[in-house]
Amino acid sequence: MIGDCRTAALVSRMGSIDWLCVPHFDSAACFAALVGTDDNGHWSISPAEPVRRIRRRYREGTLILETEFETDSGSVKLIDCMTPRSETPELLRVVLGIRGQVRMNLELVIRFDYGSVVPWVRRTDSGISAIAGPDKLALRTDVPLRGENFKTLSTFTVAEGQKVPFDLTWFPSHLIEPSPLNIERAIQETDHWWREWADRCTYHGRWRDAVLRSLITLKALTFLPTGGIAAAPTTSLPERPGGVRNWDYRFCWVRDATLTLHSLLDAGYHDEARAWREWLLRAVAGSPSELNIVYGLRGERRLNELELPWLSGYEKSVPVRIGNAASKQFQLDIFGEVGNTLFQCRQAGLEPPKDEGEDIVPVLLEFLEKGWERPDDGIWEMRGPRRHFVHSKMMAWVAVDRAVRSAEQGWFPGDIARWKKLREAIHQQVCRQGFDTSLNSFVQYYGSKHLDASILMMPLVGFLAADDPRLIGTVKAIETHLMDDGFVGRYTQDPAVDGLPHGEGKFLACSFWLADNYVLQGRRDDAVRIFERLLDIRNDVGLLSEEYDPVAKRLLGNFPQAFSHVGLVNTAFNLSRRSSQPAVGPVAVADRR
Repeated sequence: MIGDCRTAALVSRMGSIDWLCVPHFDSAACFAALVGTDDNGHWSISPAEPVRRIRRRYREGTLILETEFETDSGSVKLIDCMTPRSETPELLRVVLGIRGQVRMNLELVIRFDYGSVVPWVRRTDSGISAIAGPDKLALRTDVPLRGENFKTLSTFTVAEGQKVPFDLTWFPSHLIEPSPLNIERAIQETDHWWREWADRCTYHGRWRDAVLRSLITLKALTFLPTGGIAAAPTTSLPERPGGVRNWDYRFCWVRDATLTLHSLLDAGYHDEARAWREWLLRAVAGSPSELNIVYGLRGERRLNELELPWLSGYEKSVPVRIGNAASKQFQLDIFGEVGNTLFQCRQAGLEPPKDEGEDIVPVLLEFLEKGWERPDDGIWEMRGPRRHFVHSKMMAWVAVDRAVRSAEQGWFPGDIARWKKLREAIHQQVCRQGFDTSLNSFVQYYGSKHLDASILMMPLVGFLAADDPRLIGTVKAIETHLMDDGFVGRYTQDPAVDGLPHGEGKFLACSFWLADNYVLQGRRDDAVRIFERLLDIRNDVGLLSEEYDPVAKRLLGNFPQAFSHVGLVNTAFNLSRRSSQPAVGPVAVADRR
């Protein structure tokens, strides 16, 4: 991934940009080959001769990608980045000759509106422009370009020490084309911007490189204008190749708030944590009964889910979807996420904004006094019937607990005695109806025999101590029934519960939660073992997706996934602490569909 904190592009090992939405993460893609074919849009720059070896890396502390191709005739380096200071997306590519001479091929296929619209392409003094409806792209380069079969092609040779630059700029079609950049200076400024940001990281432990790469990924997924953090820059990368579990993750999930905030605060990024907190307050403002689980980058509530039938899907995984119907679901756990996030900010010394304060918490509690007894769709956004999910009830308890503790601190007024009674009632019900004595484990929902890895959040949010016999039994049950080759699945799959066909990878955040439980139970060696296994499955530049298939040994789901990288950061910090207590007393969270 390369990006500018407004959108992101995905670059293949062979130097093809196969995914790019402009101007923002949630805009329509102009390169959609990732979920279709090359004819749905891509931009490749690669050797015209057989490649003997490919090496890729990010420049240290940056999001500047370098791909080195080695051929019989020589080697070249392809440098890719986007400029984070630009108001319009600027995608910069430079081919640098390292050794000998290498003949290169360029193929540019621009298809606006998710690969469905062929633009009108013109020659310009500096390259070409492509226009269709509201969108316009300008490619500036000195190499000769030719049009052929609705594609832009070029063949050129790069010798040792030679640099061949390219600048692709998007802008609204009714406006004048932005002035050209000095590409070399722009890359230097981008390098400096990222390194300056990375130098603020306060983690200096054993796994610093992995933690810093994850934090840079989280920063890159932040929508700079609002502070919202996208779950991923992609849509419809499948949880099972050829299956239907293909979802659009280019939005902001409320339940990501607490753990994301926790990772940013721990690592010293208070400005980003404050911006995320303030995005959350703006997004959830309104009636508690209308609280969404997911919002747009700017706080939009209406995220209508559509299917794009002209796209063949990643490895034929259809349908390709945009929007997310989960935005219409009812999930109790987000009340706990909101309450815990605001509590955590106060603990860290972040004062509430003057015009959007914490007066929302008593309003949420007023709703929860009756609303907590309602069945919901659960943390995993089940598309089957609503049920009394144990994780949801536990997070309702978190909402009340944080309100009690906040009111006791004098942060806002409340009926503390009444709230304490409510807190105790929820706790007793969860322990009574959510625990199965025959399994010696908490279960997915009241009365079921299904297991659910979200229960691993119990000690992290302070619901029960990690050494409580019921939690020790739950961890053992999850190890026995939800683990495969050391990776943890989300839950016992049952189409009657989740409303979808079987089949998905192991959800990576769940494995990080298990490692956190091991830390809290004093099983440090087990925690390190599972953590380093998770580090081993990152791709060659240190990125993680949502899930992993331990049989096929491949990453699955949308990529890169913010929540997986949040888990990596938090577990690294937990392993680095000397005490066996969770980092900010309470932590919280989950993922989405």
